[in-house]
Amino acid sequence: MMKERTVDDTLREQIEKAIGAPPEDAVARSRRRVDAWFAGEAPLIAWDAVETPLGLIYLAASREGVCSVMWGRSEAEFLASLDPLARIERRPEALAAPAAQLRAYFEQPQRPFDVPVDLSSTTPFQRRALQLIRAIPAGTVWTYKQVAEKLGRPTASRAVGQAMARNPVPIIIPCHRVVGSGGSLTGYGGGGGIATKRRLLQLEGALR
Repeated sequence: MMKERTVDDTLREQIEKAIGAPPEDAVARSRRRVDAWFAGEAPLIAWDAVETPLGLIYLAASREGVCSVMWGRSEAEFLASLDPLARIERRPEALAAPAAQLRAYFEQPQRPFDVPVDLSSTTPFQRRALQLIRAIPAGTVWTYKQVAEKLGRPTASRAVGQAMARNPVPIIIPCHRVVGSGGSLTGYGGGGGIATKRRLLQLEGALR
């Protein structure tokens, strides 16, 4: 059976007829140059996976710090969520410190994380909000309104909620410690949703 021609096939033939197709060796040289650039110049994102009581947690780090923490998704989904213009390599040694602190958290949840994080995927306001809640100690909860007030934006509770939803490094930045008015457990972007938020707060002693 003959392959059905597409509009793209016709357009490509018209372009090649008008300007000529590049020689195969020129195409090969171009590809080698692109590959060499990618190998030497494209930013590197290292990643690894950690077994935890929540299941397998995937971690990724850029040059600036941990840029992604994800669980409840497949490895393929996690990798697809990372910067498509970066080189993605599994490097356990590059994630050794955050992986060790993550394991320790489930044994001693009062111990804070002190690894650098990369929040470049967030807006300036979201970055400020996330940096602020990083200081909330385990066993304590703040409301969205309290966070907004501490940021000097008392009417920005909804924007604070959006910042929590955009948190690329949950647990390390404990957005689960931010709750609704009256202590209601509103949405949580980490794997497992509100059930996981409740579980983490119970682990830390903020809920029974």
